[in-house]
This record gives sequence, C-alpha cells and structure tokens, in this order.
Amino acid sequence: MELTTGTATPRPATAHADPPDASATLKVVPARHHARWIAALAVLVVVAQFAHGLVTNPVWEWNVFSQYVLSQTIVHAVGVTLELTVCAQVAGFLLGTVLAFMRLSRSPVLRTVAWTYVWVFRSIPMIVQLVFWFNLGALYRQLGLGIPFGPVFWSFATNGLVGSIGAALIGLSLHQAAYAAEVVRSGVLAVDHGQLEAAAALGIPRARQIRRIVLPQAMRAILPTAGNEIIGLLKGTSVVYVMAIGELFYQVQVVYGRTGQVIPLLMVATAWYVLLTSALSIVQHYVERRFARGADRTPPPTPAQRVRRLVRDVRQTALTTGDGR
Repeated sequence: MELTTGTATPRPATAHADPPDASATLKVVPARHHARWIAALAVLVVVAQFAHGLVTNPVWEWNVFSQYVLSQTIVHAVGVTLELTVCAQVAGFLLGTVLAFMRLSRSPVLRTVAWTYVWVFRSIPMIVQLVFWFNLGALYRQLGLGIPFGPVFWSFATNGLVGSIGAALIGLSLHQAAYAAEVVRSGVLAVDHGQLEAAAALGIPRARQIRRIVLPQAMRAILPTAGNEIIGLLKGTSVVYVMAIGELFYQVQVVYGRTGQVIPLLMVATAWYVLLTSALSIVQHYVERRFARGADRTPPPTPAQRVRRLVRDVRQTALTTGDGR
C-alpha cells in the first residue's frame, strides 16, 4: 500500500503546454464616430458665421448699444422690472400656497372654489387680465363695506383707487397664483403619505406636520418648476407696456421710437433679460442644492467648484511638466 501526502508534486513541462492568450496581443482601436465629428464641425461653422455677422454687420450698431445699455433710463427700467417680478412672485406664491391646500382639503366647497380660480385665471391671457384691472373704475364705480346683500355702511369711489402700478401688481399676482397653486400642490402630492401617517401617530399637530415635515420634502419637487415660473414672470412683465409702465421693454420702445434705432435698442433689452434670467438660474441652482442635501449625499459640483477644480488640475499639470524637465 502506498501512502500519499497532501503536497502536490509539480507536473513537468511538456511540449503540449497551453498557448498564450491571443487577446493579449490584440491592438485596441477606439471606435471612430465620423458622423459625430461631421455634425460638430457643421455646428461650429454655423456658430462662427453667426458670431462673425454679429461683429461685422453694421446694422447691429454696437456703439449705440454701448451708449444705452447702462444709461440711467434703462437701469431705472430694469429696477422697475425687478420690483414687479419680486412683488408679484411673493404675492402669487403666498396666494397659490393657500389655493393648493384648499384643493387638497376635504371640504368640497374649498376644493371647488380653488379649482374654479385656477381654471379661470389659467384660461384668460395675462394681458386681458391686466386691462380688466386697469379699468376697475369702469367696472365698479364704488366699493363698500357692510352686510352682505344688505345695507352698506362705508363706501368709496374706485376711480383713483388702482393706478397703473397697482393694476399691474394685482394682475400679475393673481395670474401667477393660479400656476403657483398647481406647482405647490404637485410638490405636496410628491411626498409619501406615510410621512403624514407617522406624524399623526406621534401626535404632531396638523399645522406642524405641514410646516416641518411636508413642505421641506415638497420643496425638492417645487423648486425646479417654481424657478421656471419666476423666470417666466420676469419676462412676462414686458406685457405691462400696454399700461404705460416704465419697465424695461416699455422704455426701450420709448427710446427707439424717438431715435429710430430699433435693432440696437432691442439688443439692449435682450442683454438685460439674458443677464437677469442667468442670475436667477444661478440662485435657483444653489437653492435646489441646499434643499437636496438630505436626499443626495454626493451632489454635483457647483460652477465655482468646477472652476476651482479646473484651475487645480491645470496647475498640477504645469508642476508635473516642470518637474519632468
């Protein structure tokens, strides 16, 4: 009987050893996307032609643009545009939040009234609403306080009650509230209903549930659409030119109506609108990033962080190249 141990004896090499892996000797060639390069080249050619036209076409009159873009009249008009945007947006979202919770209420009366409001104000164009509020004195000559369907104890004339700025703020706010109500309602519905059930089981009051549990989570769904609404309202303030309010577009019209230089003055308005919407987009990005902290553990880098990372990489590459020399 032979006794064997646990150690395996090496097998002698033979002439029939396994051949080397053939894939190790293959040359890896990246795929060539010719259509992608052709499309990119065509886009660059179109962009270059457009930029060349902006620089060389004398119709743009860039000297006139530089003369008016920072003029006192235009800067003051930009301030009026921002005032209309901020006031109408704050009032619109406050009223829209109330309407959203009315639509979520169990009361059929509150739901019906809120739904009717949203339906009416989303159906009527903003410019029509502004004209209606501007002519409030023609619709209702007097307003008063008293017993409903009974005697009036105190009344006042509406002829000088609502001016052009007041009518613009009322029209913009009421119009914006209809859209803000749907934005807030969709954000609240996006929160898991189990959150409310758990809070109710813990005995947390209803108002505190909404303020401390529902709204902080709903903001992640509300903010992207709310940012778009704010930007849309900023550009939508241009319709108040029909009421002769000195906002940006109206003042541009006044200037080019006097000078006849339409194209450069329109570019002035365009540049300011682009600047303001870009600033709002940056603010929206950082606000969304703040409210996403609890859900996204590794949020994408901010533009400032990307720039710092690029500078650091370039500096590191330069140091490495210098050390190599």
